[in-house]
Amino acid sequence: MKHLMPFIVVIVFFVLIAIFILALYNYRLKKRIIDAGPLDETGLKFLTQLSGSGNEAVKWGLLLLFAGIGFVVLEFLPFSAEDSPLPYGIEMIFIAVGFLLYYLFLKNQKNSDTL
Repeated sequence: MKHLMPFIVVIVFFVLIAIFILALYNYRLKKRIIDAGPLDETGLKFLTQLSGSGNEAVKWGLLLLFAGIGFVVLEFLPFSAEDSPLPYGIEMIFIAVGFLLYYLFLKNQKNSDTL
């Protein structure tokens, strides 16, 4: 596990840089579109799609909650930390449950919006 940590840290570092660059370019694109003048219906639709659905906080909240619950569960399970893939499996299961709940939340929200 210790020899895997530098690899994971490098991956996380590059992912964070990529997220920052994407946010910066999305901001610049939105600013350019708004500064270009009045928007027609197509431009407004594109701008709202670019901004996201507004449910990002719910998504990340659910994912971090279930990832944390997975870590707490791992604390109480006996396993060999060096040889066992059990922690990875349990953590992925909890994160997947978080994604499924987010999907159900979006589906329920979309159904209530159409009513």
